[in-house]
Amino acid sequence: MLSFQTAMTAFRRSPLLSALSVTTIAFSLFAFGLFGLVALNIRNALEHVAERVEVRAFVADSTPIEQVTAASDEIAKYPEVLNVEIVTREQALQRARKELGEFSDVFDGQFLPSSLDVKLKPGFRDPKTVRAVVERVRGFGFIDDVRFGEEWITQLYRLRNIAGVAGVALGLAFAAVAVIIIGATIRMAVLARAREISIMRLVGATDGFIRRPFLIEGSIKGVLGGVLALVLTYLAMRLLDQYLHFQTAFFDRRMAMLGILFGALMGLLGSAVSVGRHLRRV
Repeated sequence: MLSFQTAMTAFRRSPLLSALSVTTIAFSLFAFGLFGLVALNIRNALEHVAERVEVRAFVADSTPIEQVTAASDEIAKYPEVLNVEIVTREQALQRARKELGEFSDVFDGQFLPSSLDVKLKPGFRDPKTVRAVVERVRGFGFIDDVRFGEEWITQLYRLRNIAGVAGVALGLAFAAVAVIIIGATIRMAVLARAREISIMRLVGATDGFIRRPFLIEGSIKGVLGGVLALVLTYLAMRLLDQYLHFQTAFFDRRMAMLGILFGALMGLLGSAVSVGRHLRRV
């Protein structure tokens, strides 16, 4: 309790320096938050594209509908499969006319085969899993051909892996820069109270007793900076939506809380490093 009161007293004694610390932390985390927002929307975009991954198995002519229905029910029980849709020749023709409206006059004959359209569950849309499902579907004797856009799926997951690795690397770099900036800012607050620390040392205060108010102060500044960074990130997203007509997703409540906790952690670490360095020199 005494440490908390000391930290609050430090806030009141140097409001300008405290505001500078909070603002610096906020802008450091704001840059990190913008990167996180971009990474989140890239991931959502890739997941949206991945939802289009499906296996289309073309059925041989004159196959009894009962046999096709039985196969559809069996395939739907695969653990990787979300659902199976039976597409008749008539439905295939209507879909082709709808998707290629300007060429609708080309589709006059019943030349499109019926098919089984197999949609896969999230987490089972990688190339290896899709190929495994395709091989099982090919095992049905009445299936003429199976198409699943193998090259497209491979490229999609390659892009997803590259984005994931790049996101982790850049995220760590942004986090390191944020810690350095926050540490330097809190170092200014420590130096401003260097005389007070020296007096406390002379009267027998332990290092832990001296550190605690600074750690509490750093955590509070980190929380305030995290909240401000979250507000700035939200405003930036709204401006982007308004002027560039982008539909961007924002952090959910859990991610927002993690961002604020990350700010508190950064403030705590910055204070710990700065105070520890100063105490070793006193």
